[in-house]
Amino acid sequence: MLSVVGTRYAKALLDIVMGSGADAQKGLDDLRAIVSLIDTAPDLKTALLSPAVSPSRKRAVVGRLIEPMQVQRPVRNLIFVVIDHRRVTQLHAIVEAYEALLDERLGLVRAEISSAHDLDASQRAALEAELSRIAKKKAKAQYTINPALIGGVMARVGGIVYDGSVRGELDRLRVKLASA
Repeated sequence: MLSVVGTRYAKALLDIVMGSGADAQKGLDDLRAIVSLIDTAPDLKTALLSPAVSPSRKRAVVGRLIEPMQVQRPVRNLIFVVIDHRRVTQLHAIVEAYEALLDERLGLVRAEISSAHDLDASQRAALEAELSRIAKKKAKAQYTINPALIGGVMARVGGIVYDGSVRGELDRLRVKLASA
């Protein structure tokens, strides 16, 4: 579930990026790179979260660190606003919301697919094509392996779960037998 605060910041950023003709996907990549930078530098994260460090000092440090990354101006400005409003803890939520909003604007639907074993390229393509047909939008799939499924796949598209796993079939059979 997306955070309200993260969604507000993400929507504002996406509106600015798309309105200016900038590359919205690069905006997402820039956001991810900045969040990764902060996550991998504990001292930076501590300083950004500390009320003892002034917002102007935080902006100066972050500005110097992201300068070589050639971050788009709207993304840089958003990071500074997030720092000024003490919302650094919301950066992950902002990235998640930005990606979801971007997918929506591009007509994509997210599909989380779990399978008992790794699927080959043709299986993935067929599965994505079928999910796209069902959802009436192009499916953007993320794959995970879950050996507990025994066989088959389970897909979550939006709020709908499609369970084609052996584990799911066994569970349905168990319920049917228990109620008979």
